[in-house]
Amino acid sequence: MNKLIKFSVYTVLVFLTSCGAFFNQPIKISKARIGESTSRKSILDTILPATETVVGVYKFRDHTGQYKLVENGSTFSTAVTQGGTSILLKSLEESKWFTPIERENIGNLLNERQIIRSTRQEYAADAKQDQTTSIPPLLFAGIILEGGVVSYDSNIITGGSGARYFGVGASTEYRQDRITIYLRAVSTSSGRILKNVYVSKTILSQGISANLFRYVDVKRLLEVETGVTKNEPTQLAIKEAIDKAVELLIIEGVIDGLWVPKGGDKIIEYLKSEYNKEKEEAASTALLDREFDDRRGRIAIGAYGSSSHISGDYSNPVGKMGGGVKSKLFLKNPALSLSSNLGYFELENEDSFKKKFLNLDVNLDYTILPYDNFSPYIYGGIGSITNNRDLKDMLLKFQYGLGIEYLPSNKFGLYLFGEQNLMFNDKIDDVVQGKRNDYYWKIGAGINFYFGKPYNRAKKVLFE
Repeated sequence: MNKLIKFSVYTVLVFLTSCGAFFNQPIKISKARIGESTSRKSILDTILPATETVVGVYKFRDHTGQYKLVENGSTFSTAVTQGGTSILLKSLEESKWFTPIERENIGNLLNERQIIRSTRQEYAADAKQDQTTSIPPLLFAGIILEGGVVSYDSNIITGGSGARYFGVGASTEYRQDRITIYLRAVSTSSGRILKNVYVSKTILSQGISANLFRYVDVKRLLEVETGVTKNEPTQLAIKEAIDKAVELLIIEGVIDGLWVPKGGDKIIEYLKSEYNKEKEEAASTALLDREFDDRRGRIAIGAYGSSSHISGDYSNPVGKMGGGVKSKLFLKNPALSLSSNLGYFELENEDSFKKKFLNLDVNLDYTILPYDNFSPYIYGGIGSITNNRDLKDMLLKFQYGLGIEYLPSNKFGLYLFGEQNLMFNDKIDDVVQGKRNDYYWKIGAGINFYFGKPYNRAKKVLFE
């Protein structure tokens, strides 16, 4: 019965770990359907032009020459679609700001028009009728669009994690690629480049797996394995990047007076405002979608709870709860700050030692990622402790530690920390014995509230 229960538990664990794979397995042939739409929302969704502009696209090329990565051997399949022109024409049509005309296969169009003209001439001669052989003239483009996919960067970031316990394990892996495109508008009357825009888009691949390897009996081995891999389609990523490039081309063109929207100056001011917001966001975003922002105010006040463990001359230490208040002052470098904390804690060894203490510490803190909302930090400094309310018999110490802070907003942060406190003497437990001084560990969690304006250094650091 126990073996059956264990088997059932292991099976349920594996199933729950990899339920996404079970619920998304393709078990039947799919029908053709309308192509997927990207999830991108445009500023121009409800804004139309006063008049559409006729544009021509001869070729939107893949300039990368990149081939698909494979683990073994080689492949002649390209990493980037060769149909960029078709995607760009579709984006221009969907924007409702342009009238795209055929130029990629202009030779085919001219040949067909010649066939039409010749057929009409022959028909008119045979029927001896006075019929015109002319056909409407082709539209000409006042603007042609040029550009292409200029880079495809593979594996700009890779990673994963996993765990295994008693034969039950699960793991996850991820990889991120990046494409970059340029799009420019060129005047056919003067050859002048009217506008040039640049857009990049990441492509994410993820894999999740779970497995079970367990002896359910002396002669019976259970092995279970499942997994799922999800790859963002490159074609949809390129479509989204091209859509964004067309949007930028329109907005920057409206701001520069190249095209006019319906609604006049109010719409232009609205587009300027939204575009400036997006530019500021882009300016404070680094590679890998890391947002650089001056998050923390110059002053922080908070509180924490902790558990302390002594390592002294007695055995069997017991963890005891404590707490305190903390203040922090940031220096001109936003990664550095001076902090102080006043706390209360207890130290205890089972059946041998127990005391209550007050501590006063001063530290220099270094925040490793000061512009991110999730950052590790390290600190070190000096302090003192006493077990007397009148603050007599102060014992000096040195402390250092590390922690992790998460900011749900720029006004407050939640943090975890762990530190070691090294005493300058061996008197903390009232016993002087051995060559090493006493010390104690402290782990805890707390909250910081930030006040005042930050130093506004994020963008300067980003572009240095």
